[in-house]
Amino acid sequence: MKSSFADLIKSEIPVIVDFHATWCGPCKMQAPILSELKADLADKVKIIKIDVDQNQPLASQLGISGVPTLIIYQNGEQKWRRSGVTPKHELKQIIENL
Repeated sequence: MKSSFADLIKSEIPVIVDFHATWCGPCKMQAPILSELKADLADKVKIIKIDVDQNQPLASQLGISGVPTLIIYQNGEQKWRRSGVTPKHELKQIIENL
């Protein structure tokens, strides 16, 4: 069974949603940053990647106009959002302060 987006972000653990596209250069730079962050924080964070081209209705509903766009959710509530490449240390600090 496929989880709905609402179910995926209803977590006490912060959930980083990476809205990206396969053709996007900055998205390719963001991917290893997120992998390193996951390695550092392990079970303290969830990371979900969503391809905007394959999920256009969701991207439109959330107002995603540029990629990469990262949104951090906790308990289903948006806590932080930014478009563009975000450094690991900044993401780590945000998650640790939630």
